[in-house]
This record gives sequence, C-alpha cells and structure tokens, in this order.
Amino acid sequence: MKNKLVILTFFAGLSFGFAQNTSDFFTAADAFFKANVSNGKVAYADIKDNPKSLNTLVNLAETISISKNDAKTYQAFWINVYNIYVIKGIIDNYPVKSPLDKAGFFDKTTYNIAGETLTLNAIENQKLRAQFEDARFHFVLVCGAVGCPPLINEAYTPDTLEAQLQEQTEIALNNPKFIKITKNRVSLSEIFKWYKEDFIKNGNEIDFINTFRREKIEAGAKISYYTYNWALNNQQ
Repeated sequence: MKNKLVILTFFAGLSFGFAQNTSDFFTAADAFFKANVSNGKVAYADIKDNPKSLNTLVNLAETISISKNDAKTYQAFWINVYNIYVIKGIIDNYPVKSPLDKAGFFDKTTYNIAGETLTLNAIENQKLRAQFEDARFHFVLVCGAVGCPPLINEAYTPDTLEAQLQEQTEIALNNPKFIKITKNRVSLSEIFKWYKEDFIKNGNEIDFINTFRREKIEAGAKISYYTYNWALNNQQ
C-alpha cells in the first residue's frame, strides 16, 4: 500500500509539474504577444534589440511535455509555438523583407521543441492538421507575411481556444480584403488552394466560408485565387 501511495504521489507530482510548465508558457506567451504585436503586425526590430522575452519562451517550449489527451492544451500550445517560432525564425535572420528570404524557412530550418526536432511545416501538418480535422487552424497559424490572417496580440489558451478559433475565422472570412467578391465571382487566398482538402470535407470552399460569413456567397459563384502577399508583417 505504501509503495502504491509513493507511485501515485510521484505521478501526481509529474502532472502538476507539466501543468505548471504549460501555465508558465501560456502566461509568458500572452505577455510577449501583448508587448510586441499590434494590429496584426510584429515589432521585429524591438524584439531583435531585446530578445529576452522571446528567448524565455523558447527555453520554456524546449522542456515542456505535452499530450494530445488534453486536446485543448495540446492545440493551444502548438498554435502558440508555431506563431512564436515564425517570429524566432525571422529574428534569427533579421532584417528581411519576407520569411521566404530565408531558404527553407518553413521546411528545412529545425527547432528543438517539447523534446522533438521540428520544422514549422511539421508543427502545422503533423502536430495539428494530421491530429485534428479543424480547418480553422489556417486562420490562427500566422506565417509572418501580410497575406496571412492577422496575428492576435494575446496567447491562445486552453480555456479560450474555441472562442478564439471561431472569432479569428469569422474575422478573416468576413474581411473584404481576404475574401474578395465581385458579382458572381469570389477570389480567395491561396490558402484555400494549398489546403483545399481541409475546406471541402463537408461540401466545397463556398460552403465552408458561408458557415462563418454574415453575408453569404452565392452557391454558384466562380472561384479564383489571388496571389499570396509574402511581404513581412512588420510594424513600421
């Protein structure tokens, strides 16, 4: 009986430690985004001059243990991690005019995160898209470019994640600069072309978009895709 109590106490301590680590990470991430993001733009020059808060986040992310069993914590962690490491990748190469100025920015450069070695593409595709069928991820994962949906100035957290996913998707899909409509034609971000399979699971792209729009698009509207703007989402 005594041995069982010792084992239970040990695992309870581990669980508390993991929860404490993720709590510290979400708190630090929230402070970082609030200090460095405004109107969807990032203060890259300021972060480059004073990288302490970014380095703190990176150090926390390296040591965290995260389980898919706690889906909301898992999703919130990897969404924040993606956005943070996009910023880190840009800071590591700053000044740049676009994330694409660095060859392999998304698919070659690796980072040590939560005990694994991952690229940005691996975070998006393996940690999130492959694990959960939720196309709303595309409106919260921000690739460091003006063409992306805007980066918010707060962290995604387990308690607020559902509301944040819904809100950011609605903001993007009701934005006339993101969904461009002319008569019976609709011009979509290339996000809808690159990840088409995510948006047609329950119909077509228009069906998906109309789920979140106040003014619905006609079902027979002709779809085209406008060129993605890869210019850096930099505060001027």
